[in-house]
Amino acid sequence: MDAAELLGAALAQGGQRARDTVSLQVADVTDTGTVNLVLPDGELLLDVPCAVGYRDRQAGDWVAVRLSAKPVVLWKVGADPAQTEAERVQDIAEEAALDAQQVRAATYGTGVPSGTGWQQASAVYVRKVSGKLELHFVVPSVDDPSPDAPPTRAPKPVSISPTDSGSWRGGRPDSYADYPMQGDWTGGGNRRGAWFYGTAIADACAGKTVSSMTVAFTRRRGSGVNAKRPLHLYLHSYTSPPSGQLSLGDGPEDLLRLSVGGTGTATLPAAWRTALATGAARGLAIYATGSTDYMAVSGGRVTISFSS
Repeated sequence: MDAAELLGAALAQGGQRARDTVSLQVADVTDTGTVNLVLPDGELLLDVPCAVGYRDRQAGDWVAVRLSAKPVVLWKVGADPAQTEAERVQDIAEEAALDAQQVRAATYGTGVPSGTGWQQASAVYVRKVSGKLELHFVVPSVDDPSPDAPPTRAPKPVSISPTDSGSWRGGRPDSYADYPMQGDWTGGGNRRGAWFYGTAIADACAGKTVSSMTVAFTRRRGSGVNAKRPLHLYLHSYTSPPSGQLSLGDGPEDLLRLSVGGTGTATLPAAWRTALATGAARGLAIYATGSTDYMAVSGGRVTISFSS
């Protein structure tokens, strides 16, 4: 049943007129920017377009929906976002200011500079910390106290895309699956899918302290039921796809549930991010049995944040 049929059934059941505005909850934001909505009877209304004023779309939002043959999400229902927006703008401004190399003025000439407070440096030291340049000048005496050095900033987050991905079935790569898959829909055997990153994750974490690690996925259309289903995540130890069976490491962890077309981000457990950061594990996999949680999944982009 498509979106229009589901909507017609909902209108008939509730006695509502077309063009009424109702509140519904977002099940997922999809890979095309539309949303899947949960109807009062629990069914999904799929791929509903949104007005441009509905920003920062997330699963769980309550939204105002204009009901018609082609429903549209008009706006998000909730608290005034002004305070959140102000905080976000302030954070962006502070980040930009910290990124800038700040020197008030730079002049040159054949003689000494005019004005008071100048000190002649006998030596200059330079170093780079977290990608930023630091200078230190040696002066004969300190007439004017040196300004405090800003605190050392944590390294910027790093995002790593997979170098390869695929599915395995019956102990070998599955040439019929273009994307990582889990479960079995036709009785041909359970699939397991995986994403590969070479040594890029451990390389990015070398010498740093990881504070969090997330991974973004999209549940592809055309596989399994439309309702939300969990991704059963595992670790694996391969830098590239194996020619035989894909062996699974730690897991499963059900960190994310997605409806068809839905996108989402899973935060990896502390033990998993440690394994990936040290190279004890190299990538991520999915695996399920039977048709209940059968799905195809794309994405796999890992984002790593650091505390030092």
